[in-house]
Amino acid sequence: MSLLELIAAADERGLAASAVACLDRCLPQPADGSDPEPLRPLWAGCADGSVWPERLAEVCAALDAAADTEGAAPQIRKLLGDAPVDLAAPELREWADTCSLLALEVHLGQDATPPAGDEAVRRCREAGPEGAGPLLAGEVRRQIQILEMLAETADAARAGAGLRQVLDVSTEGQRILRAAASRRARGRG
Repeated sequence: MSLLELIAAADERGLAASAVACLDRCLPQPADGSDPEPLRPLWAGCADGSVWPERLAEVCAALDAAADTEGAAPQIRKLLGDAPVDLAAPELREWADTCSLLALEVHLGQDATPPAGDEAVRRCREAGPEGAGPLLAGEVRRQIQILEMLAETADAARAGAGLRQVLDVSTEGQRILRAAASRRARGRG
């Protein structure tokens, strides 16, 4: 299935967790003394939708207080502010799709040799990562893997099954993106 098809088929838990994972990967390296995992409270909200509203408010307040203006941080704050408070809301799918797009655009922007034009992200979402740069292709594969893992564990949503594996995949993706951003910054400096 394509990335767009997987997003269209995902349940509420899958949409919330994949969106949080996308945003988590795009956070810039935290400043000294900052919370290294500011979105961590939202993972509990993905496992138990009843705590989502308070966890979302907690994360939004923490990110607003940090007021980081580096990289995708302002866009992440805006997306979190736009997040549905109710995971059963019809807007959840649209929000998860927007989070997916942001992650793909951030990865495309860090690719050493990004493909020309805006078509790369659209093509990857519809047909797969072939022909994309390594960071964009890796992010497309990562998003597909995460949505597939969440679909496989949909029956065990109450126990948070699968979320630990998703978090591990996402953390590795975050490490890769931060390393690429660091290399690009050193190359310009």
